[in-house]
Amino acid sequence: MTTKKTATTKATPKKTTAKRSAKQASAKRPAKKTSTTKTPDKRKPGALDSAARVLAETKQPMNTREMIEAMTAKGYWTSPSGKTPHATLYSAIIREIATRQSEARFVKVERGRFALAK
Repeated sequence: MTTKKTATTKATPKKTTAKRSAKQASAKRPAKKTSTTKTPDKRKPGALDSAARVLAETKQPMNTREMIEAMTAKGYWTSPSGKTPHATLYSAIIREIATRQSEARFVKVERGRFALAK
């Protein structure tokens, strides 16, 4: 005699739609607490902002490795323990050029080298 094995499936719990009582519906929810630790004005500049600052100071096209070295040497930005910050910066610059087009801060001068847009 052969026994059949049936596949067991987990029953999905039914979603209940409980209506709120009138007392609950009229009660106001407390306002969400907003974080006051960092305001947009007090943030540290990111890699793109620091790269634009370095390019503005040097006034020469640079590759992303040179930009990262200059940013860390001047204390503008340091990598948060990433292994390839130059590759991340390269990707971010290319993405900004593609999305912002004529409003982008960077221009690709030659292969792997960027300058500030005028």
